[in-house]
Amino acid sequence: MRITGGKYVRRNIICPKGIIRPAMDRMRESLFAHLGPLDGESFLDLFSGSGCVAIEAASRGADPIHLVEMDRGKKETIEKNLSFVEEDKKLFMMDVNRFIDMAPINYSMIYADPPFNMEKKVDLAKKIAKKKILKPGGLFMMHYPEEERALWEDIDGWTFVEERKYGRSIVRIYRADEEER
Repeated sequence: MRITGGKYVRRNIICPKGIIRPAMDRMRESLFAHLGPLDGESFLDLFSGSGCVAIEAASRGADPIHLVEMDRGKKETIEKNLSFVEEDKKLFMMDVNRFIDMAPINYSMIYADPPFNMEKKVDLAKKIAKKKILKPGGLFMMHYPEEERALWEDIDGWTFVEERKYGRSIVRIYRADEEER
């Protein structure tokens, strides 16, 4: 795998051992081209696997980047992949639900790529919305299999923006509603 754009373009990313389904280069390139420059935006990568999505965000200016991965067997590989990243970065080795309960900051962007066999992905999105760890106007992106498309529903406090289809994968994007003044 390689970083597809920004200042770290063409840098190689190592894929960790174990069960992993890394975000396809084509999908990452398309998604980040759509997002545009991320200068100074805070970025959270949930279920980070290799860390490639967070590194892709940093490559395009996101700072800080936070990564959450529960599988301790992936820690060494993620740290190696992060070694060239100059931006403020932090890897949290813990369960995503536990992290959501104690998130240290609110994020401009949150990307979640849970295992395709994980149930209750919509509940995870609702928990993130309820905990308000996404800044007003911030983007939440969830990568999931096409066969789960019918399971999605409205999420209080967020506005559905769009779905982007990549093979049998979909990235669903929401924007956190602006707080009333």
